[in-house]
Amino acid sequence: MTVKKLWGGRFEKTAEQWVDEFGASIHFDKQLVEEDIEGSVAHVTMLGKCGILTGEESEKIKDGLVHLLQKAKKGELEFSVQYEDIHLNIEKQLIDLIGPVGGKLHTGRSRNDQVATDTHLYLRNQVKEILEYIRALQGALVKQAEIHVETVFPGYTHLQRAQPVSFAHHLLAYFWMLNRDYARMQESLKRINVSPLGAGALAGTTFPIDREYTAELLGFESVYNNSLDAVSDRDFILEFLSNASILMMHLSRFCEELILWSTSEFNFVEIDDTFATGSSIMPQKKNPDMAELIRGKTGRVYGSLFGLLTVMKGTPLAYNKDFQEDKEGMFDAVKTVKGSLKIFAGMIETLNVKTDVLEKTVKSDFSNATELADYLATKGMPFREAHEVVGKLVLTCIQRGIYLLDLSLDDYKQASDLFEKDIYDVLQPQTVVARRNSLGGTGFAQVKLALEQAKEALGK
Repeated sequence: MTVKKLWGGRFEKTAEQWVDEFGASIHFDKQLVEEDIEGSVAHVTMLGKCGILTGEESEKIKDGLVHLLQKAKKGELEFSVQYEDIHLNIEKQLIDLIGPVGGKLHTGRSRNDQVATDTHLYLRNQVKEILEYIRALQGALVKQAEIHVETVFPGYTHLQRAQPVSFAHHLLAYFWMLNRDYARMQESLKRINVSPLGAGALAGTTFPIDREYTAELLGFESVYNNSLDAVSDRDFILEFLSNASILMMHLSRFCEELILWSTSEFNFVEIDDTFATGSSIMPQKKNPDMAELIRGKTGRVYGSLFGLLTVMKGTPLAYNKDFQEDKEGMFDAVKTVKGSLKIFAGMIETLNVKTDVLEKTVKSDFSNATELADYLATKGMPFREAHEVVGKLVLTCIQRGIYLLDLSLDDYKQASDLFEKDIYDVLQPQTVVARRNSLGGTGFAQVKLALEQAKEALGK
């Protein structure tokens, strides 16, 4: 059966079903159903206020929309590809519900400003939820950090042992990355919380509408100053996808570390069974699948960003059908980010840190070598000379199969008369970490201060 298009008056032919299916967006933009109805309620309220519709017409349409919204929240609305998108599906159901007066809803409005409004409303809601998820993960990191202020952990550069650090210090590095992610997301709300409603197709409308009023009804802080920009702007989605990509990059880096740390070769941590899986053939396996999935899903979010950048790069003003491609990537990125943050918070809350393994680990390397060089430098030896002296001592240890703490005092004296008995206290991993008390350093006193700063950032 051929369905008459709500915009079909100018056309002599109708598209075949497979063409309709290719052009339709209802299979994904039905996610905007509540935002679409919310925007329409504000629009028709304004039409009544401005006398563009009678009070009776406005109220009848509004009642119909509220009824559809209630059905939508219960999952009782059905959508058809024949009506292309969420806007025409809702309008058709409204007309079926209340009669021809429902066709007056679209007065002074285009699908171009309507879909832009829906997207702004959707992304505003989702970003606010994502902010809560970020804070939850930060809270989990703070709780773990409080337990492990004095847990000494091997710090790395180039994935080679470098210097020992407080494990809490390592965790808090990710806290502050996430804090920047939070700030970026929060700042983006300024661009998201702007109303395009009333811009029409591209040029505004001849009807005496009140854009500020609909913006107020929908909780927008301002309106777009230019109607062309209002309907063609997707910067706010690009900004979200960019922020989401940076956030996912941070999570992916952390996942990489958790995956490495949970291997038999490192054995620093154990991921809770809840966030791991087994092998179908190897009974002994415990795979960090959730961490691996988050690492892998990072590519999906990157893809959404690059996809939309590519869509937008060649689109002239104002609206183009290309813009229909802005939503699926946005929806997917929102789902991916929220899921990843929720999983990650759980992994951190339940993470088992093997402090006994770490204690042995930091005593079985040369990550305290810098301490030797600093020791000599504080006694007047130029640092470059001290660096060479210590390098030769490390080489001696490697040749003997021992570590710096295993060298005799005579060995040290032969390298430099500046060495004294206190060198053995200086080289203890706990001492090495505690002495790095410069601002932002890994010294225990600094880490405790950083924890207080972290709690302040969380409002605790």
